[in-house]
Amino acid sequence: MMLCDAAQVADGKLYVLGGGWSLIGPDPMPSAIAMKIDVDWTEVDRPHHWELYLADEDGQPVIAETPDGPQAIEVRGDFEVARPVAVPPGSPVDVALALNFGPLPLTPETRYSWRLTIDGESQDDWALAFSTRPARPE
Repeated sequence: MMLCDAAQVADGKLYVLGGGWSLIGPDPMPSAIAMKIDVDWTEVDRPHHWELYLADEDGQPVIAETPDGPQAIEVRGDFEVARPVAVPPGSPVDVALALNFGPLPLTPETRYSWRLTIDGESQDDWALAFSTRPARPE
């Protein structure tokens, strides 16, 4: 996973603009997450569910006001990959995902992290931490 300004997937490849940052703001701005998921050979040809949510420095979900009331900042989806004929047996099969977000309501001088789960499981390195700059003096 990588934090970036924008990302897209085309022909199975990730295209990243302004990638690799860990400091943003202080003003709200668009951002994106580029992901490459390696699916184990034994896990292909079956559906997988992923969830990505934004957590604050205490590990609590970040809540934003929406027209439907307060909601956690999260996104989820499903993927399934077929076993390609050109890949040697036993090799992982990759899946590329690009998630683009509009400006998010982030508090200045705060540490956040995006946390990923796949099929209800997570690992320590399935997180992207970043900080927001201090507010500008008025």
